[in-house]
Amino acid sequence: MSKKILNEEVTFEDVGVQNRPIISKTDLKGIITFVNTPFCKLSGYSKEEVLGKPHNIIRHPDMPKKVFKELWDTIEKNQKWRGFVKNLRKDGKYYWIEVHIEPIFDDNGIKIGYIATRKPVSDEDKKKYEKIYAEMKQKEEL
Repeated sequence: MSKKILNEEVTFEDVGVQNRPIISKTDLKGIITFVNTPFCKLSGYSKEEVLGKPHNIIRHPDMPKKVFKELWDTIEKNQKWRGFVKNLRKDGKYYWIEVHIEPIFDDNGIKIGYIATRKPVSDEDKKKYEKIYAEMKQKEEL
């Protein structure tokens, strides 16, 4: 199933989630186990549409594979990861987030999944990472 991709950005303000935490949780393989309502508003998906699906359902094709390899390499070592990500909404529009991801442990100290929190990206960081990621994608395609 290929999704249409529109060159149109949606902001936190556009969907009324400014100053609200945007949260998702996954299992150890990246399958979504929880999303909050602001996540749904920002991504354009209902909870029912994303629960049980791989988190990469919202991955924008402009994102370099190397960014996600670094993300997974970091969190699989039980470390926190922070980065800037361009995501693809259900309607084909996109949004930028600064994301913080860290492991979740049960009461016995066993890692059971990951939690991600997001916040808006400044225009300055957006421009910076659009350029960096475009260069990275170009190298991937060589």
